Amino acid sequence: MVTNEIEQRVATTSDEKLTFSVVMCAYTESRWDDMLAAVESVKTQTYPPFEIILVIDHNPTLLERTRAHLSNTGVIVIENAGQRGLSSARNSGIAVAQGSIIAFMDEDALAAPDWLAQLNRVYRDQDVMGAGGAIRPNWLSERPKWFPEEFDWVVGCTYRGMPEAEAPVRNLIGCNMSFRRYVTDLNGSFRDGIGRIGTLPVGCEETEYCIRANQKWPHKKMIFNPQAQVFHNVPAARANWRYFVSRCYAEGISKAVIGRFVGTSSSLSSEKTYVLKILPKAILRGLASTVFRFDLNGLGRAVAVVAGLGFTGVGYLKTRIFSSAEAPRQPINQPSRQQREEHETV
Repeated sequence: MVTNEIEQRVATTSDEKLTFSVVMCAYTESRWDDMLAAVESVKTQTYPPFEIILVIDHNPTLLERTRAHLSNTGVIVIENAGQRGLSSARNSGIAVAQGSIIAFMDEDALAAPDWLAQLNRVYRDQDVMGAGGAIRPNWLSERPKWFPEEFDWVVGCTYRGMPEAEAPVRNLIGCNMSFRRYVTDLNGSFRDGIGRIGTLPVGCEETEYCIRANQKWPHKKMIFNPQAQVFHNVPAARANWRYFVSRCYAEGISKAVIGRFVGTSSSLSSEKTYVLKILPKAILRGLASTVFRFDLNGLGRAVAVVAGLGFTGVGYLKTRIFSSAEAPRQPINQPSRQQREEHETV
């Protein structure tokens, strides 16, 4: 029977060589050099990828230029077949991927040489359905001295408070995440309406996707391995108060929206620990730096923590209060009946 064959295949995966399909999405020519560098960093991995898929998001000029430049390199270049935005772009990459693991990295990041090797090591545990790693900020201008490390998520990076050793997490971060094939086959698509569209600083589509997977497979786990590193460019345009505040506000909106789909308890489970334990320590650390080291930037960091939390809360509460009671259920692509039958023993 098909189910028995699938069960046997899943049971022996740890003895087989995993194949990684690496998906990157791009929407602007302004990151052309960054994109080519990102592709090169994946091509030169110590654990080589099975394939690299570059998805161009509704930019015909960039699509034509990319295909012409990478036509003889083995990189698969496709266009986003769905709505404009990161969610549909990722879904388009998944649709053509052939590897047993689908990995995602941003086009303005660089993968450490052993990135895939570190992810591959995590997947030796059959209970792992998804794995990700550290995203280190590469500030293209000087890092603002008032910018608290607890808020590095504002620029899409790993932040202080995340595990410092390999550990289970609720969700992975989009610039450095991967999933087993059965997850991308059966978990539905990344949901349109909550992912980044161009430069609009909204997100959390990967959070909703991971929570949905956790609800579907509660006996499986997502693992964060800080040794699986990528380095994410942070342009000068994001190193200011205006971007910091707007990103925090947008995060609150995003958290309220995903709560409609996966439940408030699930959407805020990690945030409760962050707000009650991580941020108070950050405030005290900043104040102590000011008092004992005469470092006024410590006060700036403490103020930034309070402001960041406040604007995030305003975005969240405003969305909860003023949105309609009935959540707008954007449809997600669901697995076919054949896919469900083939993977039902996972």
